[in-house]
Amino acid sequence: MPNLSAGTGGARLMIKRDDCTGLAMGGNKVRQLEFYVGEAMAQGCDTILITGAIQSNFVRAAAAAARKLGVDCHVQFEERVPLDDTLYRSSGNVLLDKLFGATLHHYPHVDDEIGADRQLHVIAEGLAAQGKKPCVIPLAPGHKPLGALGYVLAAQELLALLDAMSVEPDAIYIASGSGSSHGGLLFGLRALRSSMIVRGVCVRRTADEQKTRIAGRCDEIAALLGMEPCVSPDDVLVDDRCLEPGYGQINPAILDAMQTAAHQEGVILDPVYSGRAFAPFLEAARSARPGSTLVFLHTGGTPAIFGYGEAILASG
Repeated sequence: MPNLSAGTGGARLMIKRDDCTGLAMGGNKVRQLEFYVGEAMAQGCDTILITGAIQSNFVRAAAAAARKLGVDCHVQFEERVPLDDTLYRSSGNVLLDKLFGATLHHYPHVDDEIGADRQLHVIAEGLAAQGKKPCVIPLAPGHKPLGALGYVLAAQELLALLDAMSVEPDAIYIASGSGSSHGGLLFGLRALRSSMIVRGVCVRRTADEQKTRIAGRCDEIAALLGMEPCVSPDDVLVDDRCLEPGYGQINPAILDAMQTAAHQEGVILDPVYSGRAFAPFLEAARSARPGSTLVFLHTGGTPAIFGYGEAILASG
C-alpha cells in the first residue's frame, strides 16, 4: 500500500487480498468452504445448511458454492445485529443469497451458537425425512474445524509469497470472529516454524473471550491433523479496543478506516470485519518505526457494505 506507507511515518504497509479469492465476490470464507463443501460432496450430500448474521459473508459464499456444485442451500439468519432498516435486511449479502436461490430461515435469538446449531439440525432432519441428504456447517466450537484448514494452507501460501519478496513482517493483522481464519493462520504459521506475530482484532467478543476461543480452535486443529499442539497462550494476541458498540455496528474508528483505505488505496473495506480490523492496523502503522513491515489480511466482506448504506451515510 504505497500511498498509506508514505503517509504514516515510514513503515512498509502490505495487504493480502483475500477479498479477491474469486467465488461470489470472494473473502476468507471461500478458503474455509473448500473443506466443508469438499467433505459434503465426498459424502454425497445434496443440501448445504449454514447459519449466520443477516449480512453474513459465510452464508453468501456457501449459497454460491452450493449452486456452483449443483446442490441446494438452506441458510438460517440470526438476529445478531440490532439494525432494522430496509437496506440491511434486503441488500448486500441478503440480495445475493436470494439471487443464488437459497432457502431462508430465521432464528430469533441474538447470541446462541449452540441453539442455532440445534435448530439447523432440526431443519436438516426435516429435509432428510423428505429424502434429502443434508450437510450442516456448524456455528459453535466443538466440531471438526474443517474451515480452519483453509487458513492453515493460507499460512503456507503467505510464507511463500513473503519469501519470494524477501519480506519479513513485524506483524500481520486479521479480523477475529469465529476463530477459523485467525486460528488456522496462527496454527499454520507455527506448524511451519514461523514466529510471525499475528494480531487478531475482535469483531464479536471481548479479548479474554476471544483469546480462549482462538486457543481452543488451535487445539482442535492439532487434534484433527493428528499433531501435537504448537500454539502457546502467548502466541494468541487479540485486540478488542474497536469492538464497541458491538458486532456489526459502526463506530468512528471503523468509518475512518473505511474512508482512509478507500481514499488512499482504492480498497473497499466492510464495516463488520475488515473495516474494524483495519482501524488498529492504521493505529499501529502511524506509530511504527521506520523500516518496519506490517501486513493486513483483507478477509473480504465487500457485499455487506451495501447493506450498511444507511448506517454509513448517517455516520458520515
